[in-house]
Amino acid sequence: MLKHHRLEHHFVRHLPDVLEPGLLYVSMEYATASHLCCCGCGEEVVTPFSPAQWKMTFDGETVSLNPSVGNWLQNCRSHYVIRNGKVIDAGPWSDEQIAVGLAHDRAARVEMFDKDGSQSATAAVPQPTPVRKQSIWAKLKAWIE
Repeated sequence: MLKHHRLEHHFVRHLPDVLEPGLLYVSMEYATASHLCCCGCGEEVVTPFSPAQWKMTFDGETVSLNPSVGNWLQNCRSHYVIRNGKVIDAGPWSDEQIAVGLAHDRAARVEMFDKDGSQSATAAVPQPTPVRKQSIWAKLKAWIE
């Protein structure tokens, strides 16, 4: 069940050390957005923008993220869509659906880096590991590396 049904967006250069509930921080400079999980569990959610990950749209008033946000590695395992600032519950996924989704995400990143040629595909694909209460900067750094 979702605690937050709307996210107000803030365009920022750098993400703050402490995120506030109900706010979606968007850094165009670092091509990423971050927010606290909309279920209210307090986990930080990072959504990097790239052809293989999330796409952010801004219509002049609201922000949307595509595809959905699935917090599969968190205890809450919440799943929702952020569309025009509204948070829409997307329902739970089974363990099998999560495994297929994670494999698809890894394959998309490998394909993106293979086409780009700037990094080896295996070095560019971070393997998901459950980490509790890691700072947003540590998560972003791990994703970039």
